Amino acid sequence: MIDAIVVVVVVAMVGVYVSWRAGRLDRLHARLEAARAALDVALVRRSSVALEFASSGLLDPATSLLLASVAHDARSAQNGQGRDGGQDGQEREGGPGGGGGQELPESDLTRALRAVFGQPGFRSSLNGTEGADELLTELESAAHQVFLARKFYNDAVAATVAARRRPLVRVLRLAGGAPLPEFFEIEDSLVGAGEPGQGADMPHLTG
Repeated sequence: MIDAIVVVVVVAMVGVYVSWRAGRLDRLHARLEAARAALDVALVRRSSVALEFASSGLLDPATSLLLASVAHDARSAQNGQGRDGGQDGQEREGGPGGGGGQELPESDLTRALRAVFGQPGFRSSLNGTEGADELLTELESAAHQVFLARKFYNDAVAATVAARRRPLVRVLRLAGGAPLPEFFEIEDSLVGAGEPGQGADMPHLTG
């Protein structure tokens, strides 16, 4: 009788633990999806502001053309299109947040913005120009939001991957058929190598 009670208690405890673990995994996946959605919004906003900046008349024609081109490529990647404007025909790898073909054009946009901001006398050349401060502030905010959103998303990926690699989760297949999420790795710092503030995400062009 006592042995039966012990078995029932142990089975109940295991069931509770498995249920808790499954619930936690569901919450981690929900957090991951929310983080990815926030990252997508931040990336779209950055490319939109970059396109506006490129067409603002504040830059020289060559720089405007370069920035507009890479911002357009980033937007195409966000929409699931290749550089030629056609569909790439493949879903994003890694489930929620696999970078797929999006990481390279987003890094290219970062490098283009960094090159623009790194031009000698760039900030002083815009002093007194109507609308320059507002646009720079918006671009600075958009780029900083990408930096924060990517960090939050990658933290969510790390937590989800760690939870899914637990032996019990793998044996009981608590994650079902959901693909393992992937980190989103891009260059997101607008501070160039050797510049003051290196290691931060922004050169802080505005006051």
